Amino acid sequence: MASNGLEEAKQAFDIEAACIAEGYQYLDENEFLRAVAALAQAQRIAASGAGHSGIACRHFAHLMCCIERPARFIPPSEATHGGSGYVQKGDVMLLASRGGKTKELIPIEDICLKKGAIVICVSEDVKSPLAVNADIVLAMHVTRETDKYNYQGTTSFTAMNLIFDALQAALIEVTGFKNEQFALIHPGGAVGEELNK
Repeated sequence: MASNGLEEAKQAFDIEAACIAEGYQYLDENEFLRAVAALAQAQRIAASGAGHSGIACRHFAHLMCCIERPARFIPPSEATHGGSGYVQKGDVMLLASRGGKTKELIPIEDICLKKGAIVICVSEDVKSPLAVNADIVLAMHVTRETDKYNYQGTTSFTAMNLIFDALQAALIEVTGFKNEQFALIHPGGAVGEELNK
């Protein structure tokens, strides 16, 4: 009898919950604090990644904008065709790649380092090409992906976003960001109505 998928769905919840529960112990606190300091001081923040990592980087850039840290996602294809001109000396470029070997990101890292930008790498492999050459490395921990073949970007996507969420939470404290500031830039939707009462 074919499965109706409920058991697999429950396993997906269990797999991701375990990854989240274990994640912090794999994070280097000193590197995390260095990343927070760099992001707090940067005039501009950029992020780039491919596939699911790229989608997570879009989320990261939006999180930064929500706390008034000017940021944008630069697709890898645009970054190597002039888009990396956005990044200047002292800015931060965050490059995300689970394996740290994404070929599209390696030339972007080289460009940013030559320009004097600070490169933060988020990867599971701290000895990967991207991580080795980066200024700051944030290690992500992945137990396994949720699909039975262990290939879909599921648990790894959650683990990456958790690091980005943690960075925003820390930056809110370090920069003294106030909810009143968020109310000004978020007048839309139910959140905006609640903030601006």
